Amino acid sequence: MAAAAGRTEAAAPDRAARAARRRRGRRTGRGYPLFLVPGAVLFAAVIAVPFGMNVWISFNRWQGVGPMTWIGLGNYRRLVADSVFWSSFWHNVLLIVAMAVVPTVLGLVVAAALFDYLGKKFGPRTASVLRACIYLPQVMPLAVMGVVWGWILAPDNGVLNSALRDVGLGPLAHDWLGDPKTALYSVMAVMVWIQIGFPLVVFMAGLQRIDPTLYEAAELDGASWARRFWHVTVPQIRPEFYVVLLMCTIAALKAFAPIYVLTRGGPGYSTDIPSYFSYQNFFEKTQVGYGAATATVLALITLVITAVFVTVQFRRRDDEEV
Repeated sequence: MAAAAGRTEAAAPDRAARAARRRRGRRTGRGYPLFLVPGAVLFAAVIAVPFGMNVWISFNRWQGVGPMTWIGLGNYRRLVADSVFWSSFWHNVLLIVAMAVVPTVLGLVVAAALFDYLGKKFGPRTASVLRACIYLPQVMPLAVMGVVWGWILAPDNGVLNSALRDVGLGPLAHDWLGDPKTALYSVMAVMVWIQIGFPLVVFMAGLQRIDPTLYEAAELDGASWARRFWHVTVPQIRPEFYVVLLMCTIAALKAFAPIYVLTRGGPGYSTDIPSYFSYQNFFEKTQVGYGAATATVLALITLVITAVFVTVQFRRRDDEEV
């Protein structure tokens, strides 16, 4: 009897603590919907409602004013058969290479050089200053940078062609943005310069959280810098890779300002991309329904790519935890 009473008395505080936690959870749970209301209202006003209206417009023929004419999937069937749209989509794939793949590779190499060499030899302040200089294009207005690069790549008195002539390479001078064969690659080069700062900052932040003992152990085992970089650095900053590739890919899909400022999709359609193609149909050709269909397809592609990145990241993390 005494033992049973002792067990009952010992269990009583546990039951009281669990009951208190349940009451506290119920109290805090009732507050969750209130905290979600501002975000839900903002999401509905800024994303859900405009996207729903865009989808609705894409099923109609409309010039922006006057009544709409319901045509169902007519705009999408036209989009599938439009060679200009498919060429713009291919240009966007190349722009993803310039804004996501190349900056990720270069950003990782430059981040490792700043962190492992310059930061240790000249101090972290020097590395921070160089990092800020490389990141500067990310915070500058794209319109301003587009105008500046337009001057640099100008065919007659541009800085690039003038420099080529001054060093005896005049035959290489070219109308970089006016030639359909080089216009897109010129835009891609500009976008690499603009975009490289973002991966650099993210990777340098990731390098700072790596345990230094991992490098010390690898160095004691005789691993060279390249082996330490490949077998220690790269696996440890895998989450940063997902973030950089996802954010840069989305930025490339929705890129508009560089094309608008530098080339206006030209010459011809050589630098046209889906976002600018949608803009042209919306505002220049007043084919609002067709432009809305293009925007809807682009939004769905962005959602699918985001879902793939997130799914792969979570699966990889679950595998590592197991």
